[in-house]
Amino acid sequence: MLPDVPGVSHLPEWVSPSSSPTSAPLGYIVGGGLKEGFRIRLTVPADTVQEGSFVVCESGRYRYFGLVTDLQLGATDPRFADEQSDRLPAVMRRALYGKTLYTTLAVYPTLMLDLGPDLTAPERAEWQARVDSGEENPGPKPVKTVPAHHAPTRPADAADVAAIFGQEGGTNFVVGHTIEQGYPVCLDLERFVKRSSGIFGATGTGKSFLTRMVLAGLMKSDVAAALVFDMHNEYGYDDRDADRGTPVRGLKSMFGQKVQIAGLGKDTRVRGSSADFTLELALGDFGAADILLLAETLDLNETAAVTLGALERSFDRRWFAEFMAMKPGAVIEDDNGRKVPAGDSVAYWANGQNVHPTAAESLHRKLQPIYRKSYVVERPAADAVKAIVDQLENGRHVILSFGEHDNELDYMLVSNVLTRRIRQEWVRKTENHKSFGEAPPRPLVIAVEEAHKLLSPTVAGQTAFGTIARELRKYNVTLLIVDQRPSGIDDEVMSQLGTRVTGWLGDEDDIRAVLSGLAGREQLRGMLARLQEKEEVLLLGWGVKMPIPIRSRRYDQRFYDEMRGRPSPTLPGERYTLQNANDDLF
Repeated sequence: MLPDVPGVSHLPEWVSPSSSPTSAPLGYIVGGGLKEGFRIRLTVPADTVQEGSFVVCESGRYRYFGLVTDLQLGATDPRFADEQSDRLPAVMRRALYGKTLYTTLAVYPTLMLDLGPDLTAPERAEWQARVDSGEENPGPKPVKTVPAHHAPTRPADAADVAAIFGQEGGTNFVVGHTIEQGYPVCLDLERFVKRSSGIFGATGTGKSFLTRMVLAGLMKSDVAAALVFDMHNEYGYDDRDADRGTPVRGLKSMFGQKVQIAGLGKDTRVRGSSADFTLELALGDFGAADILLLAETLDLNETAAVTLGALERSFDRRWFAEFMAMKPGAVIEDDNGRKVPAGDSVAYWANGQNVHPTAAESLHRKLQPIYRKSYVVERPAADAVKAIVDQLENGRHVILSFGEHDNELDYMLVSNVLTRRIRQEWVRKTENHKSFGEAPPRPLVIAVEEAHKLLSPTVAGQTAFGTIARELRKYNVTLLIVDQRPSGIDDEVMSQLGTRVTGWLGDEDDIRAVLSGLAGREQLRGMLARLQEKEEVLLLGWGVKMPIPIRSRRYDQRFYDEMRGRPSPTLPGERYTLQNANDDLF
């Protein structure tokens, strides 16, 4: 039997009465510390507990919350561990297990909850007065002490999970359920959008489904506007699951006109459907930094930066149009019969700017693939950035589908140019709000795939994305980066990510990158490496009060109905169960 919790019949308001110990104990504390974690001696069969289990320990006035990070077999006498016990009589085997032969849990303590002094203690009234006045914070806090020896430990119940992760409703969005008990785990979306975040996982682990779900939660709650750079045309219109061939609802299907699909280029069609509006980029939208970002893709040499700088000094924003209008290799004969560069040639301009003509002509040739893009025009029918900003500011969300332009060059070029200009617009609106009292801009989340291409150590300092990641929502703009190789992302950017939702990762460098800058890295490393593909994910960071592995919710008809505002058949506190043991998560 678990000991009585002080004042369990008169618990403080922030602790639900149902959160009093109701689960049978798993075992009891036998050692450990704040740095190494707690050791629990199991009193139940070892196979009833898994790595990642959410457990609770009651000791005195505190309730401790933690995660099981390891299970270890032990023996008081090594001779019995080495001998096969099936040769012994049944009564002796029963005596051995749990006493001479036993299992201990390694528990990573994450939070503790102060239940206050016992109701009979003289200081109870004084403590309660401090709580009521706000001087005392009764909520979960980092663990700064340890439970007593032999304090009982039990599995977390529904009230424990709700006390830490909140209850569904408002901006609390259910992203999954605890792995063993099946209790809902919520992500606080209002907190989530206050810092940049990331969704990670190896190829084929369901990142796209996770991203769809998180974006759907943002769109339903309207805590922020969402701008999605949809490189592979996956998020807007309906799609099909590549593994099972079943239909997958797009965000446009769930939210209708609340989600606007922007097509890149005139007359672009996405999944056979027409876009709500189209985007074209003007030649004047490109800066030298946008071109240098593509140095590797375009095979630019070191002199390209010098040439681009001279072009911007010569023509300002018109540099791209003026440069591409020049003729490469054009020559004329002067009065003495000598061949010299023609006045409208690349070489003629280069000579006048102290730029090597060969370098200028090489750059002119390598910029042709961009200049010939169908979505790059001299005078677009409409301002691309204004079109997007108008939609975002008027309560809608925008998904930019790249259509047939789904290669690396298009994605890096367009996403960086648009993000740079949109960020400038949000900076302007934020400064006007601070200086003149105008309305602040709507919080904006920009979702980008293949993030390592835009945020690698070599280019992160040059892109608008790197700037946004380091600003910590200074101008109401944050990133949602989606990637299968987090180790390819600049370390400084990774350190600024608030919430991280990660599926299975097999590469040690990727695991290190995802856990960088977080407390308890060593305890979580093995847990992350052993997640079940396409079913389990690890939540950690700013948006959740403690890290926890969960079984991700299904992206199915029940989810679609909930996003459309139809009532869910799930009752509060109802356990999550699979409808069919053979069903895949997605």
